[in-house]
Amino acid sequence: MTDISATKGGLLDPRLNWAALSQAERDAAYDNNAAVKNSAALIAERNQLSETLRASRKSFLDVPYGDRERTKIDLYPAAEKTAPCLVFLHGGYWQRNSREVFAMLVEGVAAHGWSVAIPGYSLAPDASLTEIVTEISRSLDWLAENGETYGISGPVVLSGWSAGAHLVAMALNHPRVTAGLAISGVYDLAPIRDTGLNNALKLTDQEIASLSPLRLPAVHKRLDVAYGAAELPALIFDSIKLHESRMAAGAPGNLFPIEGADHFSILSELRRPDGELVEIARKLVG
Repeated sequence: MTDISATKGGLLDPRLNWAALSQAERDAAYDNNAAVKNSAALIAERNQLSETLRASRKSFLDVPYGDRERTKIDLYPAAEKTAPCLVFLHGGYWQRNSREVFAMLVEGVAAHGWSVAIPGYSLAPDASLTEIVTEISRSLDWLAENGETYGISGPVVLSGWSAGAHLVAMALNHPRVTAGLAISGVYDLAPIRDTGLNNALKLTDQEIASLSPLRLPAVHKRLDVAYGAAELPALIFDSIKLHESRMAAGAPGNLFPIEGADHFSILSELRRPDGELVEIARKLVG
């Protein structure tokens, strides 16, 4: 393969030679923390900013939408009930992180009069990926039924980062969702099974077939796909391939490489009111 799906800007998709790679090389292909040298500092900053925001902004926190420990949602309503709402799904390879440590992202779209909702979800190995995907759908069901009570009734842009971007692609067809913004995601699960990430996930053949957005028919709602130009090649090529497959199917949406951004710094573009991802999100609802 020599098309854009295989090479870009001197990068080569490591999965083209996947069978020949060592276990360490396969693990490294998806190890964002190791690839970004200052990832620990960026994560610590994110967590501190989120703690400050959760303590200071008008909100409804830890509202249950299901009966498990992590099936709760944080709501940050705008002044107007009918304002657009960004629903953000966190990342962490479906086995790390929580909704609380991404509260700092509220600032970006809230500055433009938007509401924000951040659902949590169960993590592997306590939940399978099938169960996690189902929980996201339930959180959107809950928002459809109860959002207006909490001051949220406007159009929903479903966004997510890393594993959360995968969950966006899986939930795009939910009737409450107007459009999606998938950031720095993984859209084919087959290679993940060959890495240490699968120790917790224990992906089955059925899950790889039914939960890999690149293996499923395109949902014909607008989905913008973004990635950092300094990300790991596997994530870059998954983003490109998802956009290409949707274009081939006639599904709407654009591809946005964020120049200079890595897997962690890209989130600043969703946090800052003038960030590139904030502008992209705003255009999804006109």
